[in-house]
Amino acid sequence: MFNATNGQINAAGETTDYISFGRGTKNLIMIPGVGDGLKTVKGMAIPFAFLYRALAKDFKVYVFSRPVNLKPGATTEDMAESLFEAMKKLNISSASIVGVSQGGMIAQYLTLNHSEVVERLVLVVTLARPNPTVISVINRWTEMARKGDYKGIMLSTAELSYSPKKTKQSKLAYGLLGSISEPKSFDRFLIQADSCITHDAYERLEEINCPTLVIGGTEDKIVSGESSKELAERIPGSELFMYEGLGHGLYEEAKDFIPRVAEFCKR
Repeated sequence: MFNATNGQINAAGETTDYISFGRGTKNLIMIPGVGDGLKTVKGMAIPFAFLYRALAKDFKVYVFSRPVNLKPGATTEDMAESLFEAMKKLNISSASIVGVSQGGMIAQYLTLNHSEVVERLVLVVTLARPNPTVISVINRWTEMARKGDYKGIMLSTAELSYSPKKTKQSKLAYGLLGSISEPKSFDRFLIQADSCITHDAYERLEEINCPTLVIGGTEDKIVSGESSKELAERIPGSELFMYEGLGHGLYEEAKDFIPRVAEFCKR
């Protein structure tokens, strides 16, 4: 389906799971959020390809996890370096980069430190530096992770991510997921969670000079809607689009999200 492929590579001594799909001539890399710490993209090529099938015609899409054996204390900048090494290993010389939540933090550093590989940048429900909203949420999830409360993390994610209409059904699905697919270890999640509240690229954002689209939700209860506005204000020439009434899960709820991203990356 859509040329979907599951892969794993070793680059610079780190093993990384990734998936790819699509038959387009342009490269597009998606970087997922902190949930990657609980489960990598291993084996998810067909579900991702189906979900983002609208991109398959125009793009060769890659989705990269963080390294499997993520080093304790790894920062978002370290993770960006790991991604850069993975791109080199796969001979991806340039791509549009779409970073969601923590993935957007990693995308910032990839662009700042390796601008030559970033054609266009899309930052979705993410931030430039910590704020009280994200610190509170991450601390809550960290406490749950240390207790092994996977279901609690899933239910909290559903409650905080979606509009009231979608929250009820999402809590049911996430609660079921939390009951049947608990990770073997929370170590990767704890490392990634900590990197979210230590991420701070604010002072360097004015160095970004590629076309940039910032997408946020006015009701974001995880990183806040104001964080998206701050990013757009800081990045020269960037575009900002705010979804009114939607929150952190807008990339799942907004029907025009994928077409909007595709249109920007095809320009």
